[in-house]
Amino acid sequence: MSTDLLTREGLRSREGGVWAYVSPSRLSKWLACPLAFKLQYLDGIRPPTTMSLFLGKVVHGSLEVLYRHRQLGMNLDAAELTRRLLESWGQAVDEAGMRFESPGEEQSLQKQAIAMVTAYLSQMPADESKPLAVEAAVESALVDPVSGEDLGIPLLGVMDLVLDGVEGPVIADFKTTSRSSEPLEVMHEIQLSCYAWLFRQVSERQESGLEIRSLIKTKVPKVEVHRYPARTEGHFRRLFAVIRAYLDDLDAGRFVFRPGFGCGMCDFAESHCLRWQG
Repeated sequence: MSTDLLTREGLRSREGGVWAYVSPSRLSKWLACPLAFKLQYLDGIRPPTTMSLFLGKVVHGSLEVLYRHRQLGMNLDAAELTRRLLESWGQAVDEAGMRFESPGEEQSLQKQAIAMVTAYLSQMPADESKPLAVEAAVESALVDPVSGEDLGIPLLGVMDLVLDGVEGPVIADFKTTSRSSEPLEVMHEIQLSCYAWLFRQVSERQESGLEIRSLIKTKVPKVEVHRYPARTEGHFRRLFAVIRAYLDDLDAGRFVFRPGFGCGMCDFAESHCLRWQG
């Protein structure tokens, strides 16, 4: 199988069952809890979109608009981004199936989204290099770098942003979070390693580094950028070990309940997982 850049239509056409492709989000859900993975990806149970998740999607969409214009040599200011955010708000609400308790609640979330996007513009350098890629959907065969074995299933991922830095390409991922903290690299290792793998397949270049750009939902929003080095052979060995274990579980139909800290933030915990009898 070749390596492909997918359009939005192409990405939607790749929707499919768990054997259609591997993705960073599917791996992350399985690593967090195989049972929650089963409920979502096999049983098709979709929890309602939370306020926090919706906010993240709206902010992410605004940053995509910002950087797609920069690809064309156009810089949008905060007023223009705000206008576009408000114009697209209703469609985003409908697509997510959001339900607000009151108009005031919706307006408050709008203001928070605008404040976060404005903070990003004011706190990030305006002279960043022209983006190499924005929301780039890439699909590539999974060929073990050590054994050369083709695992027979593609890896599919969407990279938020790739910039051509002074020392080489930088892959950046956007996050929205409630508090300021240094994110542990290991928490993002699978996602970042997937993106690095895909970037190298599609570009035949090596990234110079990877970034997590966190937009903090404090009273006065702020942005924190955490930089990590290029992926090593060790990172890819661990990634393929995880993918092999994931595929083994799929093949065996083995989806155990994995209780832990994440249960407190999981929409399946009370409704499904804690009632699981094995």
